Amino acid sequence: MDFGFDETTTEHRERLLAFMDECVYPAEHAFHEQAATSGWGPPPLLEDLKAEARRRDLWNLFLPGEHGAGLTNLQYAPLAEVMGWSPGIAPPATNCAAPDTGNMEVLAQFGSDWQRKEYLEPLLNGEIRSAFAMTEPDVASSDATNIATSIRRDGNEYVINGRKWYITGAMNPNCAVFIVMGKTDPDAPSHRQQSMVLVPRDTPGLTVRRGMRVFGFDDADHGGHAEVVFEDVRVPVDNLIGEEGGGFAIAQARLGPGRIHHCMRLIGMAERAVELMCRRALSRNAFGKAVAQQGVVQDWIAESRVRVEQLRLLVLKTAWLMDTVGNRGAHTEIQAIKIATPAGVEWILDKAIQVHGAGGLSQDFPLAGLWAGARSLRFADGPDEVHKRSLAYRELKKYMG
Repeated sequence: MDFGFDETTTEHRERLLAFMDECVYPAEHAFHEQAATSGWGPPPLLEDLKAEARRRDLWNLFLPGEHGAGLTNLQYAPLAEVMGWSPGIAPPATNCAAPDTGNMEVLAQFGSDWQRKEYLEPLLNGEIRSAFAMTEPDVASSDATNIATSIRRDGNEYVINGRKWYITGAMNPNCAVFIVMGKTDPDAPSHRQQSMVLVPRDTPGLTVRRGMRVFGFDDADHGGHAEVVFEDVRVPVDNLIGEEGGGFAIAQARLGPGRIHHCMRLIGMAERAVELMCRRALSRNAFGKAVAQQGVVQDWIAESRVRVEQLRLLVLKTAWLMDTVGNRGAHTEIQAIKIATPAGVEWILDKAIQVHGAGGLSQDFPLAGLWAGARSLRFADGPDEVHKRSLAYRELKKYMG
């Protein structure tokens, strides 16, 4: 395994680093000021950043093949890390933000020609946003076979009834379409009951009821996380993605690359936390000496560096395996990074907050928001316990008779 940057990665990374230094970091203060008054829509300055990113050819970097930048997972991973230094701005500015990234991958891989024309093209151009409606409040959604939303065929239409929540981006006025997962055949084998359909936002019966908070944050700058109700929502059968009963398999295909993206952005978040922790420790005195000279703080800094290096190598190995043997061959590592990275970065952010004292809890530093993001990722794409359960089973299977 060679994780050194090749020429393509180096060239993209240098341009992205310049974009971060010249455009993203200087815009952070204004971005958050605008976000406080822009409702559920994106701060206005985001459009200027998007235009500049496109001008610099920093657009759709996450998507392989003809629709995107053509990068491998291993080439994209270091770029996602750089974006993680400012995760609220850099990903949407470069059209590399979830949930659109996963939705674009689904449409590129499984969508019909008209679905790609109607929704993939404007998503690729950054003209619309989208949402992925899977999680439900009335069942344990960590087991996807529990999904209870009904997708019933009635002639040439599907009729959808159900309630979803924590649907990221749904409050954004630019969110034009939902990918909805529900059951088309409750009597089929457990992993063939689910299907995915496209539901335009303005479809009668679809109600975006409220935005849900995450540790007190509403995440309004990208459209929040909404509770959404479907009451006799009707869409044409052509809105089915792939085939009936294929929803579970599509969901699994969607999650593999997404976990690489999340985890590498988390590495960037951790690196920023380490920098902030070191600068703060060197600038403050307590009990007669610099905070940086306190043994416990030195221990936190050293441990943080070790964890960052370990996690980065694990994620890069996973990206390399996905490129060389595919998602199925990288199954163990994909689960391992999802278990280890959010928890490890959460620990680092916690220590950085501690070093900042009360300031670490405030809006004057990015740490509280970054911590909430890392903690919530221990639920997103499946909770820790589900990945541990599956990973343990794969290990035990080696020794079963």
